[in-house]
Amino acid sequence: MLPLEGITVLEFAQFMAGPSAGLKMADLGARVIKIERPRTGEAGRQIALKNLFIDESSMVFHTANRNKQSYAANLKDANDLERVKKLIAQADVMTHNFRPGVMEKIGLDYDTVHSINPKIIYGVVSGYGPVGPWAKKPGQDLLIQSLSGFVNLSGNAEDDPTASGLATSDIFTGVHLVQGILAALISRTKTGKGAKIEVSLLESTLDIQFELLTTYLNDGNQLPKRVKKGSAHAYVAAPYGLYQTKDSYMAIALTPLDELVKAMGLSLPNQFLAKETWFTERDAIMDFLREHLIKETTQYWLDLFEPLDFRVSAVFDYKTILDHDAYKVLKMDQDVETSDGIIMKTTRCPIRIDGERIFSRKSAPKVGEDNGLIDNEFNLN
Repeated sequence: MLPLEGITVLEFAQFMAGPSAGLKMADLGARVIKIERPRTGEAGRQIALKNLFIDESSMVFHTANRNKQSYAANLKDANDLERVKKLIAQADVMTHNFRPGVMEKIGLDYDTVHSINPKIIYGVVSGYGPVGPWAKKPGQDLLIQSLSGFVNLSGNAEDDPTASGLATSDIFTGVHLVQGILAALISRTKTGKGAKIEVSLLESTLDIQFELLTTYLNDGNQLPKRVKKGSAHAYVAAPYGLYQTKDSYMAIALTPLDELVKAMGLSLPNQFLAKETWFTERDAIMDFLREHLIKETTQYWLDLFEPLDFRVSAVFDYKTILDHDAYKVLKMDQDVETSDGIIMKTTRCPIRIDGERIFSRKSAPKVGEDNGLIDNEFNLN
């Protein structure tokens, strides 16, 4: 039995942050019911990566909404809204990511929902928080990465601001929403009371930069500086970074510079002997290392460094990692199937419980696919 079995989640959220939270809860056993507009469903169904679709919905929608049910309802229709309220009365959790004021206008704001079901956990995702000059500004991953300073951390010194190649803000916000909901569910077992849980894309993206922001706030407000070359952490000393070798690239993480140089059969130049220079002169130190690392293959250096327990690795692309035994032993990929029998490969929940991996077979539902079943089970008619 999965830990969230018996928990019913109503998901009014769309796109990625809210639905990714629903995905995590569904993987852990919760029954997640997407409340969608009739016919077209949530807007995220049409947001595609590389224009890839599975049936009438985008492939990325299927990855973020597997293992869920769909209930189509027009929230502007009095009869549909009444059915949704009956469903709310029997649910444990409700999530949405509408802009401030929208749920109040519909009549599904927290106070109204709490009056219907005092035990419900009401989760809200916003772009920038419920108040302030940006409260009603559209929240989107790239915008948040740009406004939060995050785009100034990746890449090299001469690069333009560089966003993450992932929906980083969305995904972490979804994780934070799940954390808050689980905490509220635990609290409810003690108090019998529900709660309102709020997260925002901006706050979550600031939070994942806590080590950088803490350094900035306690170091005279000195802005982080990216390395000249090597995509290193903005505040970590040499040798931390990526290096080209004779045949590919390698990563060197938290490894003492003097021990690394000694293992390479070299002497550290006098100007770099003092440890404080390993940060202040890191560009010059990394140039020094590059001159020598490029003379041999990645495997040569790994064979030299790994027995010494240095933090080093090769740099892989997707093909290399997915073909590697270290990936295969994890059994991270799985097949999911649509209601039309279309098979799609995706990744599984990364959590193991008592040593058991969690797999799910069901892909995302079609719009309103489960209306009849849910109407009957929850006595909504």
